[in-house]
Amino acid sequence: MASSRDTAKPPRRRRADARRSIDAILDAARRLLGDRLDVGMEDIAAAAGVTRQTVYAHFPSRDALLGALVETAAAEYAALLDEAELDAAPPVDALARFLDAGWQFLGRYRFLLNATAAQVPRPDADPHDFGPPRLERLLERGQRTGDFDASLPAAWLAAAIFGLQHTAVAHIAGGRSSADEAKALCLASTLRLCGAPAGDPVMLAERGDRPL
Repeated sequence: MASSRDTAKPPRRRRADARRSIDAILDAARRLLGDRLDVGMEDIAAAAGVTRQTVYAHFPSRDALLGALVETAAAEYAALLDEAELDAAPPVDALARFLDAGWQFLGRYRFLLNATAAQVPRPDADPHDFGPPRLERLLERGQRTGDFDASLPAAWLAAAIFGLQHTAVAHIAGGRSSADEAKALCLASTLRLCGAPAGDPVMLAERGDRPL
């Protein structure tokens, strides 16, 4: 007769199973929250293919789940910005890369643009902590090299650029522009705002054609 020790899962297997459950729950929450911010734990459990009890075993409250999701989003955004190698590219190209990383990020975490997203808990690791400083540093470098107009503070320009990208997302969501049109116009407007040659918006769209 097998003992309970023989039939129990080894610790490594249990950890792997728990990690898969957590990843499935976070992914389900990300997808559902993109469509409806008031989605409940039961719906998230069903979409993740786990029981409600499993969700609560990993996340004792909805706020805890949302906080973990925001932390995951922050880590992904930081990785996207690292992959863009912003410090190595010429300022104008780096700015296009920065916006492209933002499109990828917002495409995965649409719920952060929801008008009621202020209700979402903000943990220590927040996407807002990574974007603005990186963009400001990029803009300051471009101002030093003469690629960008230095008459406006980099912090002001960074806030305006985020506003332009959010406006572009709203146009896409409202059906007023296609994703390619909105992305190209956002980049052209951003370059003009920074005092750099904007170029042809249609050609600029070819710099980054990842779907939102």
